Amino acid sequence: MARKDTASVAGWLYARMRTWWRADLRSELWGLLPRIDSSNRPQTNPLAQALKDNANLRWNMKVLASALAEQAYATGRAGPLAPIPAEPQRVGLRSKLCCQADIEAAWARHWCGQLHLTPLYRRGVWELCFVLQAVWEAGLLAEGKSGLGFAVGQEPLPAYLASRGVSVLATDMGGVVDPARLWRGVAGHAAQIGDLARPPYLEGVPFWKTGAFRAMDMAAIPEDLENGFDFCWSVGAFGHLGSVEAGLVFVETSLKSLKPGGIAVHTSEFNLDGSGESTDNWPTVLFRTQHLDDLAGRLAAKGHELLAVDLDAGSGLFDRFIDHPPYEHDPHPALGYPSAPHLKLSVDGFPMTSIGLIIRKVAA
Repeated sequence: MARKDTASVAGWLYARMRTWWRADLRSELWGLLPRIDSSNRPQTNPLAQALKDNANLRWNMKVLASALAEQAYATGRAGPLAPIPAEPQRVGLRSKLCCQADIEAAWARHWCGQLHLTPLYRRGVWELCFVLQAVWEAGLLAEGKSGLGFAVGQEPLPAYLASRGVSVLATDMGGVVDPARLWRGVAGHAAQIGDLARPPYLEGVPFWKTGAFRAMDMAAIPEDLENGFDFCWSVGAFGHLGSVEAGLVFVETSLKSLKPGGIAVHTSEFNLDGSGESTDNWPTVLFRTQHLDDLAGRLAAKGHELLAVDLDAGSGLFDRFIDHPPYEHDPHPALGYPSAPHLKLSVDGFPMTSIGLIIRKVAA
């Protein structure tokens, strides 16, 4: 927006703000925002003029970013042409932020192959790969090991882990709608064990041979699950418990489910904004460095260890692109949907990405 246009809008708003304190006039603002008035004529007020092309400009940005992503996929660094390593590779994974280089790395591409996923520039893909890499490097992706999944929705991890011989207990809200799954656009939550069966991973072996499902509120872990698992995990869930504090309490409490020396692997939303502002007391909260420091201190006080956190957000082109609504699960009604990079995105106006945390419970 040009400086002259900005000044015009600001002056126009100031002139009206002096009268908007009256209830009968406050509705004037909302009536001026639509592109057309009650007679279907274009709005001519400065605010409407300034905003009328906002959605189209945002759409154009997504189309251009999608074209750049398609060019990158054509090189085979990621996407459908990227080679899929047959074996996992140890990289010394630690707690870290999602970044473009990870999607292009052999370790993530291997797990994409295992999960029958295309290594796209999407943080949801990264989160699944992060969990499996952490579990594998800990030596726990093996027959006879046990894992507890929180708020699993219909993610593929329970079935894949079961296919590897892991004794899996997958938990979710059952018949209760999980706001975390609604926010992420996932097609439903797990209400029964049948929701977790994924034939490509199980190859005809019923999930319940090595896995089980239990309806459970992740914020209220039952005592009978304490000290029973080699590892636990959650994907994009603990940032949707209503507050930052509730999320931190969950992460800390989740360690009660682990055997001594077990690991917890959790992913959530991390605020990349440098202003110091962030969301809290809201369905989706964004964590900041100070929250991680607080969590590390709480864990250390009990003898647990949060593996060192790498806060490098990456230097790739798609690490600097902030995706914005409409997202892929909320497509444009008329235009073909561009598959824009989705490693970083805007949530309530804040740039954010995924963070993966690896925590080791104190040994007995």
